[in-house]
Amino acid sequence: MTTVMIVDDSPTMLMSIKSVLTKAGMAVETAKDGQEALDRIKGGLKPNLVISDVNMPRLDGIGFVREARKAGLRFTPILMLTTESEATKRAEAKAAGATGWLVKPVQPDALLNVIRQVVPGA
Repeated sequence: MTTVMIVDDSPTMLMSIKSVLTKAGMAVETAKDGQEALDRIKGGLKPNLVISDVNMPRLDGIGFVREARKAGLRFTPILMLTTESEATKRAEAKAAGATGWLVKPVQPDALLNVIRQVVPGA
């Protein structure tokens, strides 16, 4: 079973995305910010995919990607899901190691299509 970690400081976004992914047959782990997600990864969690917001307290999404790449998620796809659409932010995320970029709100079918592209068999 594909395990997806969702990292977002919005409880509504966590619930909404978790619902879509659970209905699609995926296991879902959640974290309320980049620091909590990083702590869980350092604690041994190995998701097949991470979907992270950019703007969060404690450790933002771009900082999280940078640290997660060092902490054992070197080859795990990490998608940024955010309201940010600035090219500079996208470039910064890509430089940090992000796999892709999705702009909120994203339709469930579009989200699942992207997940299937980056995680074969999901």
